[in-house]
Amino acid sequence: MLSPHDILTALATIRRARREDTYAPHKPLLLLLALGRIQHGLPRLATFAELEPQLKEMLRTFAPASSLNSRHYPFWHLRGDAARALWELNAPKALTVRPDGATPNLGELRQPGVQAGFSADVFDALVHHPGLVRQAAESLLNSSFPETLHADILAAAGLDLSPSGVPVAIEEATYTATSRKRRDPAFREKVMRAYEWRCCVCGFDLRIGHLPAGLEAAHIQWHHVGGPDIEPNGLSLCALHHKLFDLGVFTIEPAEQRIVFSQHALAAERGNGGELRHHGQPMLPPQDADLKPQPVFLAWNRDNVFKSPARRWGLG
Repeated sequence: MLSPHDILTALATIRRARREDTYAPHKPLLLLLALGRIQHGLPRLATFAELEPQLKEMLRTFAPASSLNSRHYPFWHLRGDAARALWELNAPKALTVRPDGATPNLGELRQPGVQAGFSADVFDALVHHPGLVRQAAESLLNSSFPETLHADILAAAGLDLSPSGVPVAIEEATYTATSRKRRDPAFREKVMRAYEWRCCVCGFDLRIGHLPAGLEAAHIQWHHVGGPDIEPNGLSLCALHHKLFDLGVFTIEPAEQRIVFSQHALAAERGNGGELRHHGQPMLPPQDADLKPQPVFLAWNRDNVFKSPARRWGLG
């Protein structure tokens, strides 16, 4: 039987994309959905047809646009993680005898009788220790997503992380090293100073006395997937534009450092008063050219976070 320590370690070490710097949210999102089902008292196993609509919407919101085409992958591939002790898949023999790499298509997984979910041992441990559900969800969030998205992901998964249960006492664990990498506490100060304490998109620079309000330092390449805590990997953004940036609503093109909005971003007001007025406009640059965003980090953001395709110039 897996101990709480084993479960958290298994969740923190699930296999992701082949490259460590690739944003691969499929498995974490499906696991968070499964944790939400536990909190709502739903059965251990669910059909892919039951989970697909919710998972599809979460990927549409929190993943690159191309992720929808592979939304069925985690339902199948999780069965190979943690020595097959974490996730159980029940299906006709014609499917289960396939190698792990032979992913069924959407139609095959939508067949009646194809079900998956946490293994019985893992499910029982999570049900009997509400605090473990919270710790598991926090580990998945910290290791997979920027903090700007945590509350929205929890809401989409139907998870409540308020302290409804006593946290499980767990021995010193290897999963803690992978769930949250150490950050440079000076990163925010350095990025804010580089951009003279204003949002590089809209120029927001409100202060309460001497304290800047609503300004945040955003990683262009996210920290938990290898993005360094240096100014060329940072942007000074107001809270609104930080969240929009992490959702892939806009990015910064490397040549002229212009703000580029996604075609998926829609707004009722598209004129000078609307959010899309920033499309095609140069970002407000840092005070030193050496601190400008580096193309390698902007390329990572474009490929892993931005919801392509981009809007064309002059059509914002």
